Amino acid sequence: MAFDFKKEYKEFYMPKNSPQIVDVPAANFVAVRGKGDPNEEGGAYQQAIGVLYAVAYTLKMSYKTERRIEGFYDYVVPPLEGFWEQEGREGFDYADKSAFRWISVIRLPDFITKEDFDWAVETASKKKKLDCSGAVFLTLEEGLCVQIMHGGPFDDEPASVALMDRYLAENGYENDFSSGRLHHEIYLSDARKVAPEKRKTVIRHPIRRKATQA
Repeated sequence: MAFDFKKEYKEFYMPKNSPQIVDVPAANFVAVRGKGDPNEEGGAYQQAIGVLYAVAYTLKMSYKTERRIEGFYDYVVPPLEGFWEQEGREGFDYADKSAFRWISVIRLPDFITKEDFDWAVETASKKKKLDCSGAVFLTLEEGLCVQIMHGGPFDDEPASVALMDRYLAENGYENDFSSGRLHHEIYLSDARKVAPEKRKTVIRHPIRRKATQA
């Protein structure tokens, strides 16, 4: 049976609809950086998703090629994820989607090396006739975070974020956003196929303990 990250790491992919604190270890991703409205038809975000899946599935199906990846085992391609910010803001103005800066990612199994990744980028570009040169091999260690399962449209996320913020305030934590620690979403529903009110999205924020005052 294929290895499924969502099932093997439920604490990171299947949280409850109430806030919980997790310590997220380092992981490798195929990533594409960009900016602009994610809903723009044919825009940079949608093009980035095409690149991510092209590279991710090239790696998954590598066993059918001459490429032999050491330690390879069959696996389910993990869900699409995204790190988001708006320049000059902490939090989001959901009405100004053109101001989004994002890093779209798909997790990679630990046995995938940078050399394997480079092979997949080159192979996907040739086979799919798609410029995949914007894809990068990214290692992230999120560390201490708070997360929640958000149900419903993306524009309703502020209600779930408010629950997270209230939980932090009540338990001695605070948000810890920076250029390297961003608002993180994991998309458990395919937005192209699932109605907005039925979508499930993991929302994760970086946090730290509040400093004690003397």
